[in-house]
Amino acid sequence: MKKLLLATASVALMSGAASAEDIKIGVLLAFTGPLESMAPAMAAGAELAIKEVSDSGKLLGGSTVTPVRGDTGCTDAAAATAAANRLISSDGVKGIVGGQCSGETTATLQNVGIPNGMVMFSPSATSPALSTVEDNGLFFRAAPSDARQGVVMTEIMMEKGIKEAAVTYTNNDYGKGLADSFQQAFEAAGGKVTISAAHEDGKADYSAEVGALAAAGGQALVLAGYVDQGGSGILRGSIDSGAFDTFVFPDGMVNAALEANFGPEVTGSFGQIPASEGAGKDKFVELATAAGFDGTSVYSAESYDAAALILLAMAAANTTDPQVYKDKIMDLANAPGEPILPGELGKALELVAAGTDIDYQGASGIELIGPGESAGVFKQIEFKDGKMETVGYR
Repeated sequence: MKKLLLATASVALMSGAASAEDIKIGVLLAFTGPLESMAPAMAAGAELAIKEVSDSGKLLGGSTVTPVRGDTGCTDAAAATAAANRLISSDGVKGIVGGQCSGETTATLQNVGIPNGMVMFSPSATSPALSTVEDNGLFFRAAPSDARQGVVMTEIMMEKGIKEAAVTYTNNDYGKGLADSFQQAFEAAGGKVTISAAHEDGKADYSAEVGALAAAGGQALVLAGYVDQGGSGILRGSIDSGAFDTFVFPDGMVNAALEANFGPEVTGSFGQIPASEGAGKDKFVELATAAGFDGTSVYSAESYDAAALILLAMAAANTTDPQVYKDKIMDLANAPGEPILPGELGKALELVAAGTDIDYQGASGIELIGPGESAGVFKQIEFKDGKMETVGYR
């Protein structure tokens, strides 16, 4: 099937080269809100791939590619929907890298992406509910579902002898989905969740929430929240009150801000986040450094891959029509084919034009499974002497 699809693309290219145009790609991320500290590097990752393709002059008859940013606010579905609408109706984008947070991604996909036949490729939305959305083949994500993260988190905790834990989660699709996935996996492995309680973001005082968690007790507190919002608020209250001394950090908390704001206070705590290792990630970090941003930043590699696969799919389909090129994305992202790493997008465009199989591995070692989401690799982190250190991958 892969060879047939690429051969079809090759015939299309030979039958008449696409005329050059300025292709606009939306970068729809949470530049404000509870995960705003992650968005700049994520945007830089996507825009690095966009620039690489544009500078190559090898996409659709020498077309240029221009990124257009939109702000979702992370937790504001109405603002996210409005931003997505503007990208499509006013800016005329042909694909969207985003959203960033699960709730706003669900809203923009259902209210804007699907009705407008627009491809959306999220670097970071992880809610298990997104796996079952009837998306007409338009939605993809470079990060694995939290159904997988719940299992990984359970494995780590069990290895550390933690059999009882309290859970707090941000009261939205991301937090609830992750908390439920974790509890299911943890209890199946013989663990006990003493309490699983929602918290609201944006509060000045979390003493009531911390009190309820402390009363339930546990060997550790799982913080399925946001590092720029309530997750850190509850963490601060727990540390100051002595409610817990071991914390488990899922992806929404694993960020440089956690180290900067808590450092030595969370020594001995640990967590996990989707991330890769290997030649692709190393090359991406090198390219990112040259471009002036930190390529180790959370989900920046996945953002590069999301943008790259959208553009390579356009080349394979010989069109910028999302309802046509969407059918090429899964094929390009998986074996068999010649491996493609960051910095090789011009080469990839040449191979696609020649009808040669490629296996886009990119910056995150991406492999897409049905329905259009990443199989996923997780980086395990621990706090040692106040520093967040990588201790392995799984």
